[in-house]
Amino acid sequence: MDTGTLEAGILATEHRTAVALGRPRMIGVGTATSATSYSQQEVLDAFGITDPRIRSVFLNSAIDRRHLALPAPDSNGVRAPEPQGDLLDKHKRMALDMGAEALLACLKRAGAQLSDLRHLCCVTTTGFLTPGLSALLIRELGIDRHCSRSDIVGMGCNAGLNALNVVSGWSAANPGELAVVLCVEACSAAYAVDSTMRTAVVNSLFGDGAAAVALMTNPVTVRPAAPEAPATRVRAVPALPPTAEQATASEELADAPAAAVIVLMTSPDTVKSPAPRAVAAGARTLAAVPAAEEPVTVPEALAAVPAVREGPSILKFASCIIPEAVDAMRYDWDRDQGRFSFYLDPLIPYVVGAHAEIAVDRLLAGTGLRRSDIGHWLVHSGGKKVIDAVVVNLGLTRHDVRHTTGVLRDYGNVSSGSFLFSYERLLEEEAAKPGEYGVLMTMGPGSTIETALVRW
Repeated sequence: MDTGTLEAGILATEHRTAVALGRPRMIGVGTATSATSYSQQEVLDAFGITDPRIRSVFLNSAIDRRHLALPAPDSNGVRAPEPQGDLLDKHKRMALDMGAEALLACLKRAGAQLSDLRHLCCVTTTGFLTPGLSALLIRELGIDRHCSRSDIVGMGCNAGLNALNVVSGWSAANPGELAVVLCVEACSAAYAVDSTMRTAVVNSLFGDGAAAVALMTNPVTVRPAAPEAPATRVRAVPALPPTAEQATASEELADAPAAAVIVLMTSPDTVKSPAPRAVAAGARTLAAVPAAEEPVTVPEALAAVPAVREGPSILKFASCIIPEAVDAMRYDWDRDQGRFSFYLDPLIPYVVGAHAEIAVDRLLAGTGLRRSDIGHWLVHSGGKKVIDAVVVNLGLTRHDVRHTTGVLRDYGNVSSGSFLFSYERLLEEEAAKPGEYGVLMTMGPGSTIETALVRW
């Protein structure tokens, strides 16, 4: 086998989790919300909404509760809408509070500290900040001033996967370094209240939330071949095909001109000297275990590899923009109310559903995978009709989207971080097994569908 194929290799042993080598991995997740949650009935009562049409939208949304920071009632018990300036102040305050909480929870789950952070990417659509949220959090939390940063603003509910795509590239270019994508949406700071169905749909749907995911790429080391290399090899298998055999440490390829071994690396600090001769001689070593004084056998080298962390490797991204629906979801200035207001076209669920197959088929193209090979679907909790349209068009079951609907029920649509709320629930469920595949899907203004393929 050509050793060039090793870069797409998967090491699997009977006692080790299969891990895609040299690919970014999701190694931690954390979420946060604003302090107070409300039922849909409580929101209707808080604003004194009696219009039966609007009440029907709220009460048939498949949402039980949402976290919101509502304006305080005045002396007459009336909650007056806040002016735009106050909403921007609210966004900044809430974004810092929720963002810090989600970031710290994510790092804790990843077994990391703020001092380990090398890149912070912040995502938000519910407010505009300059300097961006990343700079403000670096100051507030005392993060190293040399931490690189990026801010993705205004892309809407799909933006979490856009950010994950970009930061995965950073991670691959900086192996062994920790990066975090942080989605922060203070939806309580992005609303308008009137008697129209336009605002009713939006006000019935969104909730406050922040979600962070940590990424790291295992370092890849390429060592030159040695002429005295033994012929024993560990077989490399492609990362993507679902029927790939597990690599074993016992197989000998008689026609191999040199050793080619795949082993895992614990961290950049564990390799103090060249890898064991029996492992590294003549090998293209994608990663190395701690070195030993004496030569070791391949099985011994593999036995030294620790169990991997809980998250999947990120294999591929795919996007699908729908130009003819560019105005179907937008956040623009409402001149009548003197504030920004979000608009959702009533037909957008069906537009998204009709294009879901195109997006997923492009994601799986060239991988040898079919939709039926995907064990886990983490779809954006965009609303009941959006979820229903995706389920029907992709041929999914209610079990496939149980976390998507559960997040909608308990939090509403928390915009760009919704899919990470679902991902956190999947991890807590401990349902994902080594070698299984998952698809992440978000959708938002553009109109856009973003997807990612991952493997545990």
